[in-house]
Amino acid sequence: MSESSIKTALLELSHALGEESRQFALLGEGNTSALASDGSFWVKASGSSLATLREEDLSEVDLEGVLSLIEQPLTETEIEAALRAVRLNEQHKKPSVETFMHALCLSIGDATWVGHTHTVSVNQLLCSKHGASIFKRHVLPDAIVVCGRHVASVPYTNPGLDLARAVKQALLGFKAQHGYAPRVLLLENHGPVALGQSAKDVLNIMLMLDKWAKILLGALAAGEPAFLSDEDADVIHARLDEAYRRAAIREERA
Repeated sequence: MSESSIKTALLELSHALGEESRQFALLGEGNTSALASDGSFWVKASGSSLATLREEDLSEVDLEGVLSLIEQPLTETEIEAALRAVRLNEQHKKPSVETFMHALCLSIGDATWVGHTHTVSVNQLLCSKHGASIFKRHVLPDAIVVCGRHVASVPYTNPGLDLARAVKQALLGFKAQHGYAPRVLLLENHGPVALGQSAKDVLNIMLMLDKWAKILLGALAAGEPAFLSDEDADVIHARLDEAYRRAAIREERA
């Protein structure tokens, strides 16, 4: 994709995730990013709103430059300066404090597009005693197709560099266990992250997570979720027709 196409698609994705009726992100909540072809990526600027994001609210940053900061013992003041220093254009706004997490998802996480929201339905569970654990078993086949057989998770961690370091360990651990990167990363008491291969892929994941969470909430209200067996979930994950459907819906326009 051209630089112009990437920015246009990133704005469309951001607006879709920030649509107020969906309750995925309100005010300045959430952030999005997309990998460029020259070792950089575009990310939502700090303080901007997904629903009203404009081209001037996108910042292009150096991927390796961001990754090099993650293990450094930076103070808050140094983090602010570092976020400005990784911009490839000094005219761009300061990137989101979650730029560190996005860099990891776009490298270790093998994603090319990332969306992070504070989806109300998902957070009703992530902020409960169930936390991310209730998403570690499946209740419907479509969630397996769109969100993956397994999800990664991180206990609540202070946003910014601390969270990035926890995310790094979660992604490395997930890949060591399963042999591939997750499509969903759940930040407890915070919100979901979708790791996609297109803008539409990220939106699909977020829409399905919302449906999945609402079904779990309803099942809990009715008594208890009827989880699929691990064997049945594995079968759905491996089916050739589901792999074909997964690839087809990934490429539709957001």
